[in-house]
Amino acid sequence: MHVNWKHVAVVLAILPFAVVFGAWIGFFNVGASSGHWKITDWFLHFAMRSAVRTYALAVEVPPGLPHHAVQTAAGHFARGCALCHGAPGEPRSPAVLRMLPQPPDLAERVNTWSDAELFRIVKHGVRFTGMPAWPSEQREDEAWAMVAFLRRLPALGVEGYRDLAYGPAGALIDRPTTFQQALAECTRCHGVDGRGRSTATPVIAGQNEAYLLQSLGAYAEDRRASGVMNVVAKIVDRRHWQGLAAHFAALPPPPGRPGTATELVEAGRKLATEGNPSRRIPACLVCHASRDRNPVFPSLAGQPAPYVKQQLRLFREGRRGGTGYGHLMREVARTLSDNEIVALAAYFATAESRPARSIAIRSGLESR
Repeated sequence: MHVNWKHVAVVLAILPFAVVFGAWIGFFNVGASSGHWKITDWFLHFAMRSAVRTYALAVEVPPGLPHHAVQTAAGHFARGCALCHGAPGEPRSPAVLRMLPQPPDLAERVNTWSDAELFRIVKHGVRFTGMPAWPSEQREDEAWAMVAFLRRLPALGVEGYRDLAYGPAGALIDRPTTFQQALAECTRCHGVDGRGRSTATPVIAGQNEAYLLQSLGAYAEDRRASGVMNVVAKIVDRRHWQGLAAHFAALPPPPGRPGTATELVEAGRKLATEGNPSRRIPACLVCHASRDRNPVFPSLAGQPAPYVKQQLRLFREGRRGGTGYGHLMREVARTLSDNEIVALAAYFATAESRPARSIAIRSGLESR
């Protein structure tokens, strides 16, 4: 068979103009009342799965999924994902079923993807499908928490899902307008007592009002990264922020949970109370436990160890801030080793919430 390459070259040169002309006259039907041709639908899904598989090769999967953060992920799933993908006891709406392409029922499809592929989809989304990227790309830990939740999703019953996603609130308010609705949105993850419903959630009971208000503002304005809290802070009406901060500030903080004085806890206590002068690491308790501390410095006593570890790592990586004092913690955290972070987290998880003047503290840089 003889191929006339001159004719082929002419066709290839004309083809782009023909495509543009076809688009200009409206030849291509973009209506969503009918689906793609079967071959088009197959090709698009083939291309999507292939792209996810390829890009997932670069994903570093952690040794274990963060199952301790599943409740927080479930709370976000109810707010940002269930509308399209459905949830146990909450089928997708007829309107969503008319979308092209149709969002899958994740309980049925999640096991067709690897952990790395799920992470890739959760973090970066999928173009041309309505699947958005994670609200904060800096928080890979939250994306991995969602992967852990998705792994559990197929086995969750209606009650199990509702307990994880809604907790004492019992339901989700699409747009909280009253104070009680705003409070219910907070308690879905922070609990009625403000002590958190998982070890990935901070204790906000007994925190200073100023700190809580600054945190809400930082989340709402994307100055502090969190795909979970950035969304919630924007949904809750600002006129309720002061009331919410006052409510949780008035709740009693958790009692101390003194345990065995292990070497790890003792190492954390020594660093928290004395710092390390040779490395210019100040004592944590100078800023986080003294009676006269800056009101926007939070109390760390009783905070869950996994939460403290993650926040210190974020500071060390330069991924956490939000207030005018974030640079101070980033400067301190960048010198901390993994072992020191683990030790500090273990110490604060068992520490009692009490004024610093009742214990001896040396800053490591100066006496106080």
